Amino acid sequence: MDGVNAATENAPESVEELHEILQNDTKVKIAASLGTVDGVLRGKYMSVDKFLSAASAGFGFCSVIFGWDMHDTVYSQELAISNRKNGYRDVLAKIDLSTYRRIPWDSYTPFFLVSFFDPVTLKPLHADPRSLLRTTCELAAVQGFSCMAGVEYEYFNFKETPESVAEKQFTHLSPLTPGMHGYSLLRTQLNQDYFNELFDESLKFRIDVEGHHTETGPGVLETALAYTYALRMADNAVLYKFLAKSIGMKHQVLPSFMAKPWGNLPGCSGHTHVSLRDPSGQNLFAYTESSDGRDDAAFEDTKFLSSIGEQFLAGILDGLPEVMPMFVPTINGYKRLVGGESFWAPNAVTYGYDSRAASIRIISPPAVPPSATRFEVRVPGADMNPYLVLSAIFRLGMRGITQGLKLTIPPISTYLNDPSRQGEAYAVVMLPTSLEDATTKMMRSGSVAREVFGDEFIDHFGGTRMHEVRLWNAAVTNWEVERYLELA
Repeated sequence: MDGVNAATENAPESVEELHEILQNDTKVKIAASLGTVDGVLRGKYMSVDKFLSAASAGFGFCSVIFGWDMHDTVYSQELAISNRKNGYRDVLAKIDLSTYRRIPWDSYTPFFLVSFFDPVTLKPLHADPRSLLRTTCELAAVQGFSCMAGVEYEYFNFKETPESVAEKQFTHLSPLTPGMHGYSLLRTQLNQDYFNELFDESLKFRIDVEGHHTETGPGVLETALAYTYALRMADNAVLYKFLAKSIGMKHQVLPSFMAKPWGNLPGCSGHTHVSLRDPSGQNLFAYTESSDGRDDAAFEDTKFLSSIGEQFLAGILDGLPEVMPMFVPTINGYKRLVGGESFWAPNAVTYGYDSRAASIRIISPPAVPPSATRFEVRVPGADMNPYLVLSAIFRLGMRGITQGLKLTIPPISTYLNDPSRQGEAYAVVMLPTSLEDATTKMMRSGSVAREVFGDEFIDHFGGTRMHEVRLWNAAVTNWEVERYLELA
């Protein structure tokens, strides 16, 4: 382990080992690990001979994956990497041997992830999400920190296929099971083969699952992926969606990670857990010197956090409103953030000890051992790109440590438990309520997002989000027709 990436089991450490591993194979599947910021996993099969020849130096991959949206439409504004001016040139794809897996539901075909580089400078492409997270983890490692993470996905499941939803025009879809049945043992019996295969095939695909159960909502499941190094976690999270959709097709089930499919039901979260470790493996967020907690803690809710933990938390809170498109990248995702106790989808800059009503939930002693101290970032939806979410969290947190930021707002318990202070709106910063507002805030000159990510990435990513906004603003929805057609 290098503190940045945890290789999969039996991953080759050299091209020579790779030859040995693939000696009985005829083809290999490679995937661009979200080369597109829209969350589409793209890839192809390669012959073993071609793959082996590319294993050392890399190979050319059409840059249009950085110029397409999720439906293969060229972005409405020219972006730097892939455009008409440069002829949608090739970029350099490099195979990460440490990501080696075999696809159990696809004849155990060998599988690898790739990252992208500029073919001239050979530097990582600024818009490649996987390269962005690797660089983030490398920057943390220079300071002696290992970035650790876990992801929990909630997702609706439908008795549908890609063909059937198209025929229905994406309306009147049939949920996999009826009713609201969170943590139900009974509902899992209705689609037992599908439910169990998601878990079992994940383990075979080198994705460790920590928990797998029904969540409240018709046909909703939740799957928690086991805690590990942040880059490995993002790989696992991306590939779990690929696995779920693949297994779903086999069972005539369509799983959807859309953040808010139904207006009157809870949305689907992508809760993200994070912490830092030192080279010895000790949790750097935990305060362990005194069972009584810290005398210098900013607030009661942070007395079991280390000073580093408090600074990291302060950094996330300080920059959260300006990186929101990285947490909530779709038009639909902002409809999930309604706040309140019903849906537990926070819409403000808040934190609190073991509070599911807060944007940042502190999980620390006495609820867990010091070694399990971490933050649960509850803002992202299931439609998030895990590479971008984890990059944003760790870069903001590291900024908080570097600048020695202090907590300037009290925990959410202050407002919930003290009626006399519930009207103190001065202390509560609301998060952007739309993708357009969020992207404008992120792209403004001097934003925290530009400070921690640089102009190249923000201009590219922001351009892709404004493309999404323009498409939405031009769309005529069913709601508009129903409301205005007759009476306007």
